[in-house]
Amino acid sequence: MKTELPMKTNHKMTRRATLAGIGSLAAVASLPGQQNPGPKLIGEAPGRIAPMADLVNVLEFEDVAARKLAPAVYDMIAGGDRTFFERITLRPRMMVDTMGLDLTTDLFGEKLFAPIIVGPAGGQQAFHPEGELATVRGASAAKAVMVVSNQSSQPIDKIAAASKTTLWYQVYPDADVNALKARIQQAVKAGCKAVCITVGAPYRNSTGTPSAARLAAAKSPSMDWAVIDQLRQGVIVPVLLKGIMSAEEADAAVKRGVQGIIVSNHGGLRLKGVVTPIEMLPSIADAVAGRVPVLVDGGFRRGSDIYKALALGATAVLLARPVLWGLAAYGADGVQAVVERLQTDLGRTMGQCGNPNLKSISRTAVKIHAA
Repeated sequence: MKTELPMKTNHKMTRRATLAGIGSLAAVASLPGQQNPGPKLIGEAPGRIAPMADLVNVLEFEDVAARKLAPAVYDMIAGGDRTFFERITLRPRMMVDTMGLDLTTDLFGEKLFAPIIVGPAGGQQAFHPEGELATVRGASAAKAVMVVSNQSSQPIDKIAAASKTTLWYQVYPDADVNALKARIQQAVKAGCKAVCITVGAPYRNSTGTPSAARLAAAKSPSMDWAVIDQLRQGVIVPVLLKGIMSAEEADAAVKRGVQGIIVSNHGGLRLKGVVTPIEMLPSIADAVAGRVPVLVDGGFRRGSDIYKALALGATAVLLARPVLWGLAAYGADGVQAVVERLQTDLGRTMGQCGNPNLKSISRTAVKIHAA
């Protein structure tokens, strides 16, 4: 099947409408005593916002988002660890016909337009007044699966009603397992086709050296195998574990019946100095050995980044920060544009590396260099 890659979208907006949108976003995002740095400018025209069609790559969406959001809000989605990506280089093949380029992949019985999924992120109204409703419209337009967080700022039923794409549902630990099971069942009833259970460090973000009392207060309910087994009972859709960062736990998860692995360190927000997902991906993919899909998130900014993950064993990648940059910058149109630019960039990388489809991408397509 030949994939028709999206062309650069040219969403026309009047200057009045654009400025009005920025004003409404600032009303939601700005914090007392903080000054918004203002929108990205073009040339010497003061106050003129860069048309979205002029943005070439995903990092430029971050620049616009940084200028629209209050500093404290932007800090939540800034940056991302890309160190290991720079150690991976491409090994292109030249004598290959790539005219019939195909980015599609099969995942849980569904054909995805491309191996790029909109990852979960809670509280998206902090970045745009419509929050997840704008995100799901953008994901739908880009033909991308979207994972909805159980900490979303919009109810799952409302998000599902606005969706024209496949939805998954992601949950965090909860002391009340029965309440968590009820939310999962509600999401499945709303139409979610898979459930992602987040595992990992059970402590919320903190700074400094906390006392024992503060550390105890910061502890969130943890996920162990007994809880995972309880949550999986009665769930009729595939269940994935998000936050697996070792080959041993990936193997154990598959043996216990988990239907998918998401290699993730939660954006590095829960534990400083933790290894990056892309670094752990090869060993985890080897341990899983094709028994279930292996997905990965963390630091993806270019099509070549996604290509590297596919070569190292990923079935698909999840995007969080870049999607939120697009959301903050241009709403639903920005989400669509971010995903479509990465789809196009992935296709370009595949063509230049001699890969007409995803199945032709193997470990030999990349080389990992020592630090």
